[in-house]
Amino acid sequence: MESTVAQKLDSLVKLQTIDSNLDELTKVRGALPNEVQDLEDELAGYQTRISKFQDEIVEVEKGIEDKRTAKKNAEKLIAKYEEQQMNVRNNREYDAITKEIELQNLEMQISDKKIGESYESLKEKEALIEETKTLMDERNKDLGSKKGELSVIIAESEEEEQKLLKTREKASKGIEERLLKSYNKIRNNAKNGLAVVSIKRGACGGCFNVAPPQRQAEVRERKKLIVCEHCGRIFADVEEVMEEPEKKKRSRATTKKTTAVKKTATVKKTVKAKS
Repeated sequence: MESTVAQKLDSLVKLQTIDSNLDELTKVRGALPNEVQDLEDELAGYQTRISKFQDEIVEVEKGIEDKRTAKKNAEKLIAKYEEQQMNVRNNREYDAITKEIELQNLEMQISDKKIGESYESLKEKEALIEETKTLMDERNKDLGSKKGELSVIIAESEEEEQKLLKTREKASKGIEERLLKSYNKIRNNAKNGLAVVSIKRGACGGCFNVAPPQRQAEVRERKKLIVCEHCGRIFADVEEVMEEPEKKKRSRATTKKTTAVKKTATVKKTVKAKS
């Protein structure tokens, strides 16, 4: 049997009450969950940075080995050219070999220079890794402290939270899937977590924009689901403003009148005294 609109609204109100109670428990935790998440993200970033530096160190070390190999090859060529120099037949051959030897010596100097620069780069990267590890140690201490605080707070409300979650699961089953999805979507988009509200003093209980009289009348009838035209929240009912009892109104009016008479009499006495 399909639920009536009134029954659907009652189910939504019940679910909203449960969710609001869960929100209150979450509020007690304050910013701790976000702080814990931020610290975990920061630590993950530091770990990524260290991995990047380590990869760069591997590349630099490979470059050093390549330069050492190039230097050894240049030394071999120099030895070969010097041996050839002993057997030249003319000055032209001698000058050509001498030029090759000079080029290989230059190659060795360049290799030495690049090896030196690479070692400096290694030192810098190793220093950055150590600096990052120091930051990680500090943040890990902070994370441990924050997690400890959060665990204590969660433990205090865990039993109540679990009961509410079970109640929520049961309450959700009584709401049709399409309506439940709409409710969850509205709730997730609302800053205060309210998806189902009442009209209070002629205004939406969520965004506080005025609800037209015709819309209020439709909400009172509970014949169809009515939403706020400004924020999209579902209207559950209209909270009627309690009229002030007639006796109190008269009493206040009499008090105001008596006070006014007393003020007038006082003014008159003051005027006479001055004259």
